[in-house]
Amino acid sequence: MLIALRRFERPPLIRLFPSIALVSLGVVLSGCEAALDLDAVTQQAKQPNQRTDFYQAMASNAQVTLLVGNQGVAVSSLDNGQQWQRQQLPTDMSLIDLDVCPDGSFIALSFDNQLWHADPQAQNWTAHALPSSEQMMAATCAPDGSWWAAGAFSTLQSSADQGQTWDEMSLDEDAIFTTLQFVNDEQAIVTGEYGLRFVTVDGGRNWETSGSLPDEFYPHASHYTSLEQGWVGGLNGFIWHTSDAGVTWQRQRTGTEAPIFGFIDGPQGLYAVGENATVLQLRGQRWTPLTTPDQPLYLRAGRLLPNQHLLAAGGRGLLLNIPLPKALAASTN
Repeated sequence: MLIALRRFERPPLIRLFPSIALVSLGVVLSGCEAALDLDAVTQQAKQPNQRTDFYQAMASNAQVTLLVGNQGVAVSSLDNGQQWQRQQLPTDMSLIDLDVCPDGSFIALSFDNQLWHADPQAQNWTAHALPSSEQMMAATCAPDGSWWAAGAFSTLQSSADQGQTWDEMSLDEDAIFTTLQFVNDEQAIVTGEYGLRFVTVDGGRNWETSGSLPDEFYPHASHYTSLEQGWVGGLNGFIWHTSDAGVTWQRQRTGTEAPIFGFIDGPQGLYAVGENATVLQLRGQRWTPLTTPDQPLYLRAGRLLPNQHLLAAGGRGLLLNIPLPKALAASTN
């Protein structure tokens, strides 16, 4: 099935105690109340990474590693995560996806369907309203520098002029696209609800179905090295792999039931991150867990560092810098 684009122009428990219980509680508190020491609270508020942060996505260029999360929070590092600088974008909405463009600039998708653009230093941000009323869930910068977003009702939106005009299309499926990735200049893949998988081979002008995920699997994350080979992860620790463009899929052993929320690829191999601070490394057709702190917190994003470490981020300001055993390093090719 081939779908053509159409163009749009952008317009500029509280529990109620009996009163007697409240009075008694007040007497107890007043009898043992001490002067509050707010120094620790003040110091925490000054930290670039805070316990109230819920990181959703990470991207990097040659200079900056950038993290984004809830309530417009963005933190950046110039030294591979050793030190961070905190920014608050002028929005209370969560930033749910992030990518770096070929010119080193960044785009970030917020939950109110704004696409934010930042310079390569990730210091100056500009918001661009997306034209669709459908909720967008994923954003990426194509190799030609165009901006793309995907989301509900199988909607795809793109801009070739940095948000001045937009092309919008629906693939006419009542389903949510959750992942979008370009594998080269002309080829890209979207996956989504009910196991849907569409590909383009002409830079996004037309899309067609290309296989489907088993059992209408809902993908939280995907990573493709080509139209033929890719991995998709989601609930129950499931990771599916295809090497024939989605015609068939093999479930790879993960040894966990923790949901998988992201993939991280680099020269050291392919990794997956998820709930309960889970980090897995692909070895052959099996995923091996790495040692991480025992934390009931999710990991959602990360990058492989040049010093044989993996930097991963997630809920409650969780940031992990994990050494990778050299003997375990593996290629995804």
